[in-house]
This record gives sequence, structure tokens and C-alpha cells, in this order.
Amino acid sequence: MAGLFAGGGPSSAEQRREGPLIVTEDPELLDDLLRLCAAAGSVPEVHHGAPGERGCWESAPMVLVGDDAARSCRGLPRRPGVMLVGRDQDDPDVWRRAVEVGAEYVLRLPDSEGWLVDQIANAVEGVGRSALTVGVLGGRGGSGASTLACALAVTAARSGRRTMLIDGDPLGGGIDVLLGGEESEGLRWPDFARSKGRLGGGALEESLPALHGLRVLSWGRDDEVIVPPQAMQSVLAAARRLGGAVVVDLPRRVDEGVAEALAQMDVGLLVVPGELRAVAAARRVAAAARMILQDLRVVARGPYTAGLDEQWVARALGLPLVGDLPTEAGLSSAQDSGVPPGGNTRGPLARFCAAFWDLADAPAGRSDVVPARLRGGATS
Repeated sequence: MAGLFAGGGPSSAEQRREGPLIVTEDPELLDDLLRLCAAAGSVPEVHHGAPGERGCWESAPMVLVGDDAARSCRGLPRRPGVMLVGRDQDDPDVWRRAVEVGAEYVLRLPDSEGWLVDQIANAVEGVGRSALTVGVLGGRGGSGASTLACALAVTAARSGRRTMLIDGDPLGGGIDVLLGGEESEGLRWPDFARSKGRLGGGALEESLPALHGLRVLSWGRDDEVIVPPQAMQSVLAAARRLGGAVVVDLPRRVDEGVAEALAQMDVGLLVVPGELRAVAAARRVAAAARMILQDLRVVARGPYTAGLDEQWVARALGLPLVGDLPTEAGLSSAQDSGVPPGGNTRGPLARFCAAFWDLADAPAGRSDVVPARLRGGATS
């Protein structure tokens, strides 16, 4: 999976500055195009007539040429991403003008507005490989799923991956608390609960609290909020378009919003303590999750009751084994000192997570994100 993660490259703020080039002298058409660019989270460059410098024509992520400005753009270098935009549905000469300016698409407003917003957002953000999206579920309460989700995100960010940690469990107390960021400025789930349709990835990233090199979407402290599936879909799709790694802490109960989240996971990790009752509870969680997410794997966690080990837990659940999640002494006291789960680079939890991401980078393909076993003591 070489090249899967986008650890470098321009920041989201830089990407948002590189909006489309608009060429038109029609004030009403310009107003429409500016409105659509704003909906896509981009700031365009506007020229009334042909650009004086050809560099902006060639370097812009896309070019929107108004019907009125087609004549002035004849003779400019051919390039991809040119769209001829107008309102007249019955104009017989529109295709001739499209050929003259080298347009790939001819768009009529308002019919094409929704499609055009998507294309502007794609061009501005860039459409590369989507983020590897990992969902973490607990086989029972107190299994350590949130701790593992935090550690995976912290480790991914430390390795240079563009990382977002999303709290999908409204009853978990807020995953930002585990990172020591409950007072950090930024938006929370209540601010996105009404989201529908396209959400800009760069805008989402910039709006969230930045903690330990990653962005975190958690819950508010006061209001109980239900996140509809449309909002979950919008937020996760925007996060995934940014590339890198997205880690989602998921609840054990699958409602419509969680079902939408599971549908966007590449791989799910089910954390199961090594005891019979935990395995029995995890069977129910696994059965519900696997109705949507096919690639679900076990992370076993000791200590184990007599006769059990990580292999037994995986066999009992009928799921592939990722490995044995190590116990890290002093984890709670470290968090009190501002060190998040996975923050101790020499600790067994960080080594476990680093090995997971190293294996995710292996060129085996995304269907083999991790092999059947990954020991907690493994190192890269």
C-alpha cells in the first residue's frame, strides 16, 4: 500500500486559496458562480475578459468560462478542466463556442448547479487516494476501544500522516478528553448535526481542534445531539477525501448513523478482553457490525482467564486476529501529565500501533491491511 497516505503536500489553507478561475463580464452569472464556489468552500480568481497573464489560465485547478466571455478566450492554451457556463438552454451556437475554448463540459444553470459544486470542490481539494479509514469498536463496555482509537490516531500523526480522529460514540464522554483537549477551541458534533450533501474537507479540517498533530471531532459537553446518517455521511466523506488516515471510535450499538459510518470503514477493529462474558458480548456486536462492514478483525486484550488466549478469542468469534493489545503501565498518570494514549513512543501501545500502520503501508493492497497476527511487542 505504498503511497496510500498523504503525509506531505500543501496545507488545506493553501488548497482552499487555489480556487477556480472565473472568466465572465455577466454580473448575474458571476454572482451565481461566486455563490457556487462559496458552497464548495473555495475562493475563486475572477477575470472580466481573457486573463492578462496566461499563467493563471494554465495553473488554476479549473476554469469556468461564461458564455459571454468565450470569444475573448479563443486562442488560449488548451488545458483540462475548462467548462463553458451559461443559462440559455436553447442556444444553438454553444457547442461551437465550447470547441473554440477547448471546454470539456457545457453547463446550463440552474440545472447543473449541484454537479458543478461537486466538481469545484474536487478540483480545489484534489481527488487522490482516500484516507485509510479504521473503525474501532469495543466487544463490551470498558474494553479499551477508545484508548486504542486515540493511540492509533496519535501514532499515525506522529509518523507524518494527515490524520483525523472522529468520535462516533455520543455516550463515550468525548474522545477529546483522552487527548487532554476538552477545552480546545474548535467545532464539535453539534455544529455538524444538520450537515447534508457536500462538505469541504479543508473547511472541516480547519474547523476542528488540533491536538497532538491531528484533528479531532468530538462531542459537546452540554447538549445531547443525534447525528443523522446524512450528517455522518457528509463528515466522513469529507474527512476521507483529505487522504492520510481517519480513525473512528464507534459505539457497540448500531443505529442509522453508526450504520452509515460502518459503510465507510476500510477495516474494523473489535477490541475484546480475554474473558468468556466479553467474548459472548462481542459476538453480538460483531454480528451487527458485519451486516455492513465485511472486514472486521479482532484485537484481543489480556489478561486472559484460564484456558484462553488471543488465538482462542479470535477462533471463538470466527474473525481474523490482528494481535494482542498490550497493557501499558502508568497510562492514566501519563494522561494526567498531558501524554495521550500512544504518546510514549517507547511504550508497548505505541509500538503496537506503529506496527499496524507500517503493515498498512505494505504493498499488499488495502484488502490485506494487517496480517492475521500482530503481536503487541512487534516493532517496525
